[in-house]
Amino acid sequence: MAERERNPENVSIGSVVLRVVLTALIVGIAAFLTPGFSVSNIGALLIAGVVIAGLDYLIERISGVDASPFGRGIIGFIVAAAILYLTSFIVAGFNISILGAIIGALVIGVVNAIIPGRAF
Repeated sequence: MAERERNPENVSIGSVVLRVVLTALIVGIAAFLTPGFSVSNIGALLIAGVVIAGLDYLIERISGVDASPFGRGIIGFIVAAAILYLTSFIVAGFNISILGAIIGALVIGVVNAIIPGRAF
């Protein structure tokens, strides 16, 4: 069952929407808890959710690296921080410093462990 869920060819629109919504929720929580990390409005948060989910999918598809903060140990953590930082250049209203991206990746990893399902 887990193999079927992780296979990119078996992705439904419902799972994509759920992933984007969970990503936006977790990023919102991380922005609230992390210094140097802010999101100006709900629209920017939702767009950031789409961008982060898309970047995560592309990185996982191209390199095979699970970009969740604890997906592949330190590599996954670094990739997650890089995705957060890169998103700040793509989405207006999504502001994060390098240190904020590092702390945010840690917060996202902890929140990801608490909220069921894989969001980031």
